[in-house]
Amino acid sequence: MLRRIALLGLGIAATTTFAQAAEPKVGDPAPAFAMQGSDGKTHALADYKGKSAVVLAWFPKAFTGGCTKECQSFATAGDTLKNLKVAYFTASVDEADQNKKFAESVNADYPILSDPSKKVAEAYGVVHEGRPVPERWTFYIDKEGIIREIDKKVDVAKAAEGVAAKVKELKLAQ
Repeated sequence: MLRRIALLGLGIAATTTFAQAAEPKVGDPAPAFAMQGSDGKTHALADYKGKSAVVLAWFPKAFTGGCTKECQSFATAGDTLKNLKVAYFTASVDEADQNKKFAESVNADYPILSDPSKKVAEAYGVVHEGRPVPERWTFYIDKEGIIREIDKKVDVAKAAEGVAAKVKELKLAQ
């Protein structure tokens, strides 16, 4: 998608054209990522290729109401999700030390990923012009790295239940 911006000032007019990154769609290869987790490890999409599906649930900001409920949902449903044998993460653009503290506060038994540079968030389309923090979107990625579903209407209180149901529906745990 191309956008044009007209710059007017002091009687000088100029037009600049720039390309805006396309938001990934179902059926597209998932953008590669390698992000630091609250567990101190770096988690990369490539680590799971051919081995397991990946669920990447973006949230806006650590220590805020909805985000706390969402991450607590994943923490309390840990056994259910682990039994499905999919890799699952929540992610934000908060600094790694902030997400580590946040993970401890919600008793997360899974890694919360950090993307403070916002490069991965931009590649996933969750951070964009006018949106400095991520959209609350969950990406379902199959073993081959293909996006199979994007949930843009996450129920924060039941986020993990929704993920478990969607993983089963999409047959990602096989």
